[in-house]
Amino acid sequence: MEFYFAPLEGITGYTYRNLHHKYYSGVEKYYTPFLSPGPETGLGIKQLRDVIPENNPDILLVPQLLTNRAGDFLKSMEVLGEYGYQEINLNLGCPSGTVTAKKKGSGFLCYPQELDRFLDEVFKDRRVWSGEFHVSVKTRIGKNSPEEWTELMEIYNRYPIKELIIHPRIQRDFYNNIPNLEVFESALTQSKNPVVYNGDIFSDGDFRRFQERFPAVKTVMLGRGLIQNPELAQALREERSSEIFDKTRLKRFHDELLKQYCELMSGERNVLFRMKELWFYMIRLFPDQPKTEKKIKKAARLAEYRAAVDELLA
Repeated sequence: MEFYFAPLEGITGYTYRNLHHKYYSGVEKYYTPFLSPGPETGLGIKQLRDVIPENNPDILLVPQLLTNRAGDFLKSMEVLGEYGYQEINLNLGCPSGTVTAKKKGSGFLCYPQELDRFLDEVFKDRRVWSGEFHVSVKTRIGKNSPEEWTELMEIYNRYPIKELIIHPRIQRDFYNNIPNLEVFESALTQSKNPVVYNGDIFSDGDFRRFQERFPAVKTVMLGRGLIQNPELAQALREERSSEIFDKTRLKRFHDELLKQYCELMSGERNVLFRMKELWFYMIRLFPDQPKTEKKIKKAARLAEYRAAVDELLA
């Protein structure tokens, strides 16, 4: 079984990815938070900073693009190729309203004819059909209804997609309700391309139940569960309980991440915002510490924040 690390905007940038790889094993491939190229400006300096090789040593990284314009996708692919990347991932899964309103991410899914033309233009590009570049797709099963999946599956099957990463929710679900495993099961039997599963694997118990139902699946993308417990992929690979985690290692990981953010970011407020975003997920490892959780949330200065985290991880 291979595990991929799903991207999460605002959290899994290069600083986080590098430190996760330093302290934890088990992840085969990391994905960047989506890069959104402009029709004229292309990829900006800030976006390119997240993908340049010197900021991503020793990890297998796949850039993810968010666009509904094939020309912008291909131009960005060329730029990323100059940095040595050979696989590009297309984001058709982001459920954010600001993204879907622009007909991007999972918002693109309710325009199947346009999506088909987009993929046709991308896969007709010489660099793609020759194998110089590979294109993978991360998708939801529809925007408004799972019934949209039948047509989407037909479209995906027309193209040699390197991997079809399926999060079996519709856009309107965001991360609510439960993944539609019936649709995923149909996709697994119908897809002409390799399928990767993504969605609601938070523990070894979740993973075992998934594996029992889908023993043929050999690759799983972990997202919120891996941010919640950075040791999750390693625990799953080692076939042990994810509830038993190394608190000392978590503290070292946290402290170095905090140190680097302090060096990279301007002002305590920005650092605290970034770290509190992370604790929105990681605090679930400590369900019996509500008072300390409140201290972390309310911390207005780094000194207060450090004291609260030290208390939690003592």
